Amino acid sequence: MSMLEYNEIVERKYIILDGAPYEVLSSHVFRKQQRKPVNATKLKNMISGKVTEYSFHQSEKVQEAEIESKEIKYLYNNRGEFFFCDPENPSKRFSLTEDAVGPQSRFLKPNSVLTQLLFGEQTIGFKFPASVELKVTEAPPNVKGDSATSGGKVVTLETGATINAPLFVNVGDVIRINTETGEYRERVGK
Repeated sequence: MSMLEYNEIVERKYIILDGAPYEVLSSHVFRKQQRKPVNATKLKNMISGKVTEYSFHQSEKVQEAEIESKEIKYLYNNRGEFFFCDPENPSKRFSLTEDAVGPQSRFLKPNSVLTQLLFGEQTIGFKFPASVELKVTEAPPNVKGDSATSGGKVVTLETGATINAPLFVNVGDVIRINTETGEYRERVGK
């Protein structure tokens, strides 16, 4: 386990604070008037998801968290539980609750491969692909002259998720979605 100096605590690092793993979302080293430098950080608790602000002083050191990552394959979900397996060995199956997987789970298609983040034996999160391509299963019809008012409509995707999309998107279209924001990116085909 390596120790990080106060100025080495930067974005995308994982640290252990009060026994829990945190991801550093932002950091800014500055000096207030004649005082010693301080690193003002914004930290996200990897277990609870709570974001807090913490200032590290020049004399402080913090332990770097060892976060393991492994590839897993999404199989299906049933009654709020998501089932996964090892891509190499489908007999090694396990399930997680919808809360543990997170809101991006609505864009998961069966047999999608994603990265699971582990702190010891505990699942603390996932790395989803930045964007996914999904087929539109339901879309309200376009109304002539409607483009002047809204410029968008709510469509349903093959995973059951609903998003806002431009008026020209129809049933059967394949569209690309940003998994982080849940926003429409582009139409990629039929």
